Amino acid sequence: MSAVENKQLLQAIFAELSKGNSRPLVESMADEVCWTVAGSTAWSGTYRGKPAVLQELLIPLGRRFAQPYRATAEWFIAEGDTVAVEARGEATTRAGLAYNNHYCFLYRLADGKLWEITEYCDTALIEAALGRREQADT
Repeated sequence: MSAVENKQLLQAIFAELSKGNSRPLVESMADEVCWTVAGSTAWSGTYRGKPAVLQELLIPLGRRFAQPYRATAEWFIAEGDTVAVEARGEATTRAGLAYNNHYCFLYRLADGKLWEITEYCDTALIEAALGRREQADT
């Protein structure tokens, strides 16, 4: 796919994420996707493979929120197989805390699938609002 097509795919994904629909994001992940959350929080690290991304990152995160998480893109930059997206997220935790993070995502795509996702965000907010990852199942 071209840089333009990669950008259009991410624009479509974020159009749905802004409504709280993460299905297109998940469906666009390659089975071997690697998602890296930058920083040194308990949530930080690299999740390898779609099952790990879902079971160790996205599902535990979803359990922390009182309603579907929404992410709205502010801009997209595409070059070759990489798309950079600046986005703002919005959610309220089950504990009633605001979790409105600001992100820069780097996506590497091949054959219309997301192969690598690198997430940069306010890691202090992650720990303040979401707590430790291992607490997400409680």
